[in-house]
Amino acid sequence: MTSGPAAGDPARAGGPTAGRTERTGIASIRPARAVRHHQGEGTHVESRTGIAVGGTAHAEPVSVPELLARSRTLCTPPLRAAVARLAAPMDTVAAYHFGWIDRDGTPVKGDGGKAVRPALALLSARAAGAPAEAGVPGGVAVELVHNFSLLHDDLMDGDETRRHRATAWTVFGPAQAILVGDALATLGTEVLLDAGAAGGTSATDVARAVRLLTTATRRLIDGQAMDVAFEQRDSVTVAECLEMEGGKTAALLAAASAIGAVLAGADDKVSDCLQRYGHHLGLAFQAVDDLLGIWGATEVTGKPHWGDLRQRKKSLPVAAALAEGGAASRRLAQQLADPKGRGEESEPQLAARAALIEEAGGRAWTQEEARRQHTTALAALDEVPMSDEVREHFVALAEFVVVRER
Repeated sequence: MTSGPAAGDPARAGGPTAGRTERTGIASIRPARAVRHHQGEGTHVESRTGIAVGGTAHAEPVSVPELLARSRTLCTPPLRAAVARLAAPMDTVAAYHFGWIDRDGTPVKGDGGKAVRPALALLSARAAGAPAEAGVPGGVAVELVHNFSLLHDDLMDGDETRRHRATAWTVFGPAQAILVGDALATLGTEVLLDAGAAGGTSATDVARAVRLLTTATRRLIDGQAMDVAFEQRDSVTVAECLEMEGGKTAALLAAASAIGAVLAGADDKVSDCLQRYGHHLGLAFQAVDDLLGIWGATEVTGKPHWGDLRQRKKSLPVAAALAEGGAASRRLAQQLADPKGRGEESEPQLAARAALIEEAGGRAWTQEEARRQHTTALAALDEVPMSDEVREHFVALAEFVVVRER
């Protein structure tokens, strides 16, 4: 089997197949920076995506579920309070989208998402030497902006399910989904400004946090616009795809990884390093999302089967496969250039397309790219003075982002 472009070099081919097992094609890598901060041998962790990292041995292993639960405990009450400001029926639509109620308005204990971004915001406040609570306004703000993007994405992509239930636009209509998305985006800025008005955060740091969030939001929208445009193109380069994903996904994760520190008064050097961690973590996150968008199990991801292929999204596996240039790559290019049946391909046709992407090395290259971005993210932490505990939590969250199935 031929391979896609080498990691970090979209113009070249070859390289990523080294180290893979013959039966599964799964590669293993131990994050260098994670090993540096811990003693003992690591544990091997892998996921359905075929990405494996060497989990480091901690004296007391970091529980990511506990980290995420802690962020929900601190951020959910002010998040609910912010949503409650919306006029009816937008408050109901938003509550349904967040998984707090069903379509009839009955309270439910639903799946509100992984809460990685709020967790990073709280952790970044601790990295600056402040308590986690100092990062709560930032955590709420980034979660509001993130869900603004999800509401609009579902509508633009025509996705009818998210988190194992009907998307908001299919229940309440496209107009309400658009309006609620817009409202959540503006609420994010309002929450940050409220933090300054309540005292405890200087006006200067609030202004820095607002700029950080609004810049990330603009870059997110830029990336989404590129993603939509790419669906109408026959091919997209790996470099273009990485640029798009750097806006669509990495920009907000970068903001989340620094906004708590900014609110706590950290200087620009600390903020920049934490943003770099979040940026590369975001690219790793999106690479995994791209793999799940093709090879993920619907019963696990809660997203439509073959959704990305049906929409002819030019995700990283597709871009890498198209760049390879071999027989499978050429057949894939021909299929994507054929306007017949766009969006109406059968399950067998989509399965065959996924097989072409894998044969051309797109899957293996994307797995390797996710690992490379993961390692680069961890390297950025070395430039920030922080306690070993906080560093371990950053490392654990990074491993969670890369080794996941939904």
